[in-house]
Amino acid sequence: METKIILVVILLCSMIIPVGGFFLSKRKEGGFKAALASNLFFFFGTVLVADILLFGGNVQAAGEAAQAASNVEGWRYLAAALSTGLSCIGAGIAVASAASAALGALSEDSSIMGKALIFVALAESIALYGLLISFSILG
Repeated sequence: METKIILVVILLCSMIIPVGGFFLSKRKEGGFKAALASNLFFFFGTVLVADILLFGGNVQAAGEAAQAASNVEGWRYLAAALSTGLSCIGAGIAVASAASAALGALSEDSSIMGKALIFVALAESIALYGLLISFSILG
C-alpha cells in the first residue's frame, strides 16, 4: 500500500513541478528548455522508481521459484515494450527523412513514384520488425 502512495506522489510531482517551473520561468530566456529538461528528469525518475518497486520482488506468500518467475515475466514485458517502442521511434525518424526526400524527388520527376514508395515502405518496415521481435519475446 505504501508503494502505491509513493508512486502516486512521485507521479504527481513529475507533472506539477515542470508545469509550475514553466509558468514561473516564462519571462526568462530558455524557460521552455528548462521546463522540458525538468519534465524529462522527473518522468524518467518516476519510471526508474516504478521499476525498482515493481521488480523488487516484494512477494510474501510465494516461494523463491514464484518470485523468480514473477521477475522474469516483468522483464519480458519490459523488453517487449522497449523493442516495439524504440523500433517505432526509429521508423518514424526514417519515414520522415525518406518521405520528404521522396516528395522532393517526385516534384522533379513523377516517373519515379514506385522507387520512392519502396524507400518509404522499407523505412516503415523497421516498426514491423520491432513488433515481430516483441511477439517472439512474449511468445
